[in-house]
Amino acid sequence: MELTETKQQKQFLKESSCFSETDPEFSELFQNFAFDAVIDQGNLDNHTRMMAIISTLLGCQGIEEFTAMLPVAEQSGVTPVELKEIVYQAVAYLGWGRVRPFLSALNQYFEKQGISLPLEGQSTTTPETRLQAGIQTQVDIFGDGMKEFYKSGPEESRHINYWLASNCFGDYYTRKGLDYAQRELITFCFLSAQGGCEPQLISHAAANMKVGNDKEFLIQIVSQCLPYIGYPRSLNALRCINQAAEQV
Repeated sequence: MELTETKQQKQFLKESSCFSETDPEFSELFQNFAFDAVIDQGNLDNHTRMMAIISTLLGCQGIEEFTAMLPVAEQSGVTPVELKEIVYQAVAYLGWGRVRPFLSALNQYFEKQGISLPLEGQSTTTPETRLQAGIQTQVDIFGDGMKEFYKSGPEESRHINYWLASNCFGDYYTRKGLDYAQRELITFCFLSAQGGCEPQLISHAAANMKVGNDKEFLIQIVSQCLPYIGYPRSLNALRCINQAAEQV
């Protein structure tokens, strides 16, 4: 009997565990929860689930699990370009100091898989167009109130809002490889996994809802990522989703 796609993913996940011999009781406990109970909750497709988990592992700095999950992501249909775009965009939300080991791990994995680097370029902006493109992206996602946001705030810190438009949104969100809904999904995962970013998490939960990732979808994302970030941050994320839903 041919296994379903979800059952194939479960089997692949269980076979990839490296603690079955040294920690058999824990391994069985975790696998039964993360790879059975959690995966059976909701109806997320494997591709979306793995994009969320990969992004969450970046957010919580789970470099070893990130590396272990790369073959699972590939088996679930996450493309090399999508993986690169997830890691690149993480720099805007986590900082290069925390993302560099993940980009190195991803490049090493690609080299082992015989994937030639660099991949095809995905940029759509130039130094001259990135600001206006970033502003338009902010407007597309958050609404017309973002048109002048890049010029707002106290004079001594206004440049950061300018960078937010030109760098975060102009350099990253305008790239090909992921659409707005996917980019907001991975941003939600970066923020929920690292913790301490609840104001931004509420804002991006609302943005997710505006681009089509509704409340039910986001709750499923939190559910699938809970084994990797634990209950406190997951419960915080749920609270932020509920607050965002009241604003949309």
